[in-house]
Amino acid sequence: MVGMADQKAPRATTNRSTTPGSDTFKDYISSQWADRPDVLPEPREQAPFAADRRARLSVLHPGTRLVVPAGSAKVRSNDCDYPFRAHSAFSHLTGWGSDTVPGSVLVLEPTADGHDATLYLRASAGRDSDEFYANPEIGEFWIGPRPSLTQVAADLGLATRDLADFEAVVGTVDAETLVVREADPDLTRRLDAVVEAAAEQSPASAAAGEVTPDGDGAPGRATSADLARDLSELRLVKDAYEVAQMRQAVTVTGKGFTDVIADFDDIVAHPRGERLVEGTFNRRARADGNTVGYDTIAASGDHACVLHWTRNDGVVRDGDLILIDAGIELDSLYTADITRTLPVSGRFTDVQRLVYEAVLEAADAAFAIVRPGIAFREIHATAMKVIAERTAEWGFLPVSADESLKPDHQYHRRYMVHGTSHHLGIDVHDCAAARRDLYLDGVLEPGMVFTIEPGLYFQPDDLTVPEEFRGIGVRIEDDILVTADGAENLSVGIPRTVADVEAWISRD
Repeated sequence: MVGMADQKAPRATTNRSTTPGSDTFKDYISSQWADRPDVLPEPREQAPFAADRRARLSVLHPGTRLVVPAGSAKVRSNDCDYPFRAHSAFSHLTGWGSDTVPGSVLVLEPTADGHDATLYLRASAGRDSDEFYANPEIGEFWIGPRPSLTQVAADLGLATRDLADFEAVVGTVDAETLVVREADPDLTRRLDAVVEAAAEQSPASAAAGEVTPDGDGAPGRATSADLARDLSELRLVKDAYEVAQMRQAVTVTGKGFTDVIADFDDIVAHPRGERLVEGTFNRRARADGNTVGYDTIAASGDHACVLHWTRNDGVVRDGDLILIDAGIELDSLYTADITRTLPVSGRFTDVQRLVYEAVLEAADAAFAIVRPGIAFREIHATAMKVIAERTAEWGFLPVSADESLKPDHQYHRRYMVHGTSHHLGIDVHDCAAARRDLYLDGVLEPGMVFTIEPGLYFQPDDLTVPEEFRGIGVRIEDDILVTADGAENLSVGIPRTVADVEAWISRD
């Protein structure tokens, strides 16, 4: 089997290459380079936290090899890639964030008293190799130098080996090996093929229930689906490092919103002002973080009634509301998720204010109940009670608020079909594979971080509401930390009351 480090880059081509191939050129480009000292960094702040996470995962899967790939770069167009982002589970367990070397793999090998963790990565190429100048996918001349194995080991506090050595692991995987399957589909297929081949050669093993690591193992045996679940559940309660990162992500996200407001004159003047909102926010994300945590929603006018409006190609008009749902992802990959709905002119109309204050009331009511020991689902129920009461008060429902709140009615949900909260962290919708009884039906614990984001959306053609309400969409979203005796709104400093928002926007 060809070593992974020796393979040609999949997209390296010869039909249009002009790279010289003579021995004279190879000798010349490989010579007269200054020595590059292997300076070892101090361990990064998150290294001990990542080690603790690995230890907790080890306890859940004794005696089982665990394979957690970072993933590989994905092709965007021919030989151009999308920006690489390591799989969240990999970053959570290693502490490696935006600077992760693509293709890396974390392996937790079982021992008598837990697991030994080894990080396999593509080692930096020597100047005696043609990779560094002739390989446009991974070569140093093309994408910059990679760190050495010793540098990464010192940085992350992890044992490291060359990615080529991972082939020995591939050759010995069995049906009990668990892998984060979606992180690197090509690697998953290779591991499956090894297990399938072994099963074909050993019918007795197949009869005992051995299968490829696709989530269906023998009775009582953990599966890769169990691993994905456990990795999600490890993130339900954030450690001190994660909480600090969430605070920082919220802070820089607030700056992004302020940047947008400062550009409102140019935004209103442009025929695709929503695109300028997106661009202004993205500039802050790249300046103060890694990138945006998700595609920015810049929804002006009735576009605000489209829950995931990311085309952002509309005009931004004075007199309209603009709903901006945006968050900045830090280099650690932790992200904020904030929504503010702003009057473009700087002042709410009477109807806009009425809707806005109803949504704010729902958000504040939901926040007021947050404390350790309550069920997560109570947050949504509390917000929905306010939404039902206000829409009933305005005469939009065919029944009373109490009747509408019954499970078999839910008329008020016409105007807010989404949920009120989701966990937040290294993923914008964090902990997604956690079990329902620990997530929606779970009990709040100190260190949990989630959103509270009620809204009201009156579609432009909705005949159940008066004409003056049609086309108004409002959402207010904050990031909430559960504390020992209650909760903290991490984003409360980003203006959210009518008076504070109007003062924030004022261009007088």
